[in-house]
Amino acid sequence: MNNSVGNTARLIGAGLRALLVLTVICGIVYPLAVTGIAQAALGGKANGSEIKSQGEVVGSELIGQRYDLPKKNPSDPEEAARPDLHWFQPRPSNGLGSNKANGVNTQYDLIVSGATNLSGDNEKLIQQVKDAKAAVVRDNSTPTYKVEPSDVPAEAITSSGSGLDPDISPAYAKLQAHRVAQVNGLPVAEVEKLVADNTTGRILGFIGEPRVNVLKLNIALKETVGK
Repeated sequence: MNNSVGNTARLIGAGLRALLVLTVICGIVYPLAVTGIAQAALGGKANGSEIKSQGEVVGSELIGQRYDLPKKNPSDPEEAARPDLHWFQPRPSNGLGSNKANGVNTQYDLIVSGATNLSGDNEKLIQQVKDAKAAVVRDNSTPTYKVEPSDVPAEAITSSGSGLDPDISPAYAKLQAHRVAQVNGLPVAEVEKLVADNTTGRILGFIGEPRVNVLKLNIALKETVGK
């Protein structure tokens, strides 16, 4: 009996020592080592790929955000979002918030991000795409620049798989350049140069597609307008 109790005590002691050692290694040493390596090698990405403007964090390079006008009635959850046409607009988001514009979900909601999961022949999706295309044509046509429905890129009227895509194509950015230039009183050539300066090419020259980060582009626009 005494041997049994002694063996049990030794097993419990060994288990507790193993628990303590593994807790220190896996719960303290390993996380600190990984964090230190990440901060040393990839500080910006390890911290969430933050983007700063005038010394303040205004967003992440990896997550899109909207540029809407203030609501006329802040207490009305069903009031349609109205895009602020002073800024370049991102692609539609599929965050299923209650704030909708032109029938398209527009909330970049991290909690409910994801794809629509609607089939290509779903009537709801077809109507959303039609409404979104009509809105892009209407919002971006100016007295000197007429946008045709055939000019509208696919990502301007469809959401990404995550619903949080921070980028648009150079084609969609250039389509918006005339409207942005007119609203902000800037030469079109100057706005198009901002687009070109903020266009990122393919990774290693052949992976992916050229893209424009909307947040970075709008920060550059803000700095230009403020000059």
